[in-house]
Amino acid sequence: MTTLVRVSGPPNRHFLIGYPGISATLPRIEGKVEIRPAIGVSAPVSVSLITIALVRRESIHPSADSVTKKHLAAPRKEISDIVGKEMLLFRAPAGKEYENVLSMDLPFVLFIPFGRGGEETTRRIPPASIQLHSRTAETYYELVVTVQQSHQEQKKFSFPIPISRYDTLSTFGMYDRPESRQEQSDHLVTLGISVPRWSYGPLDPVSVYIKLSPNPDWLSKAKRVTIQKITIAIEEEITYNHEGDEPSKKVNRLAKQTQAVGIKMPEAGYLTNLGLIYPAKDLRDADGIIPRGKPAFPTYTVTGFTTTASLYKVEYFLSVKAHLTSAKDIILRQPIVVCPLDHTGCKEEMDAIELAAKDAAHVNADNPMLPAATIVRPHDHDALNALGWTMVGKEKKLLIE
Repeated sequence: MTTLVRVSGPPNRHFLIGYPGISATLPRIEGKVEIRPAIGVSAPVSVSLITIALVRRESIHPSADSVTKKHLAAPRKEISDIVGKEMLLFRAPAGKEYENVLSMDLPFVLFIPFGRGGEETTRRIPPASIQLHSRTAETYYELVVTVQQSHQEQKKFSFPIPISRYDTLSTFGMYDRPESRQEQSDHLVTLGISVPRWSYGPLDPVSVYIKLSPNPDWLSKAKRVTIQKITIAIEEEITYNHEGDEPSKKVNRLAKQTQAVGIKMPEAGYLTNLGLIYPAKDLRDADGIIPRGKPAFPTYTVTGFTTTASLYKVEYFLSVKAHLTSAKDIILRQPIVVCPLDHTGCKEEMDAIELAAKDAAHVNADNPMLPAATIVRPHDHDALNALGWTMVGKEKKLLIE
């Protein structure tokens, strides 16, 4: 008899508990695997083995966004691996090839690695679920239940589960400190920039302090330099196959702001402050309706965010360019972090993260104290009641409680 397999989460809660990327919250997936007969109501199911695992699937196709290159380029590259450990939920008793059951409810908990204990693959924090434009790169996760029925071949049942990362929130202190950088052109002019913080989300204001200074040792030549304009831009840099032999890069400009200057270099230098708004993606369609998202991917209001996977990585830079005459233009790229949440959303998450950390303090990862499995066998008392049926005389009837 074929089986009906379903995975359900805790009552009124999501599968995912805790915040991936934040070790204090002990991120984990909790729920139970339900096994029922697929056809009929009383035919028992023979089960030898049941396991569950969280599987990460990644793929890249750098030419997928080009109609002409897509068919000529190399095929899509895909990998999949198990996140953490596979969990054994049921095994037939010793000496028996299988066990006949009417229903099974098998609780499970899968702990998501949170980076402690080394840099081995099994301990790395898994990257967030993401699907870039035209599926040039994507990462998604599935709960995979493996069922072995006596001598039949193993069957795998997959259930998509979206996973986000919370270690790039702009409210964390590590991102809330100024970062500065300098670059020189022809030994005549020095471009210096400073950003007050370096983690941004959709519609967050991005500001940068800019200073152009003449070289005091070449002051007469430096004063002949004309500052034409200053341009700032936010660039997205996607590196495909970054751990392989032939990495390739694509740079997309997301936003740009230009300030016309048109003056000679002052002896004291030139100071200015430029800013722009980090672009957000409009989720609504032409009718103003937000369509239902894909079950494997969270709904983001940004086209992408800072992430590093096995086959690709996505980075962001704040690019500042000073257009000069009588000297080479100066370009300076400052790395920044892009978070899927805006600054307000990050603040709202902080209280929930603190509460999740307090709850996680009572959880023992080595012995999470799962509830006992519920297994109903054909000869158990009132076994049919577990399937919503009962015997009335010699007939099976729906159970009405």
